[in-house]
Amino acid sequence: MSRPTLKVTPQGARFLGRRIPCAIGRGGLTHTKREGDGATPRGTHRIVGLLYRPDRMAQPTGWAMPIRPGDLWSDASGDADYNLMVRAPYAPSHERLRRADPLYDMILLTDWNWPDAVPGKGSAIFLHVWRKRRHPTEGCVTFAPQHLRWLLPRLHPGTPVQIRG
Repeated sequence: MSRPTLKVTPQGARFLGRRIPCAIGRGGLTHTKREGDGATPRGTHRIVGLLYRPDRMAQPTGWAMPIRPGDLWSDASGDADYNLMVRAPYAPSHERLRRADPLYDMILLTDWNWPDAVPGKGSAIFLHVWRKRRHPTEGCVTFAPQHLRWLLPRLHPGTPVQIRG
C-alpha cells in the first residue's frame, strides 16, 4: 500500500483531498539548492522525524521526539555535524530549536541533504509553523498552526513530500 503524498506548490499544499495554505522559501523553488539561498528544493522528499515542544503541547504522535533546552541544528557546512541536531554548547553556525516564538513548536524533518549531508547543498528543510500567513521562509515549508496540527497525526516517517511548481 502506498502512502499518500503531501504535494506542495507556491500556491499551497494538498493532502488527502484537502487544500492547505502554506509558504515556501523567499528564493522560490529550485533544482540547485545551496546553503543560504532562501530557496525551497524541488523534488520528492520524505518525512524522517517529528520534533515538538513538550512545555507547550502534548506529544502529538507516538514517534514525536521532544525539543529540549540546548537542542540546536547545525547549518555549518564545513562541520562534521552539518545538517544534524546537536547540543549546546556548539560553536559552529547553528539554529536554536527551542525558540521564544512558536515557529518551531512542531517540526517535521525531511530527508533533504540528510543523513549524509553534502557541504553547501543546504541544511534542513523543515515543515513548521509560519511566522504569519504565507510569509516567505529561508527554504522551509510553513503552515498555520491549526493546519500543521491537522497534518501531524496523518503524516508518518516515510510520507512523501512532493515540492513542485
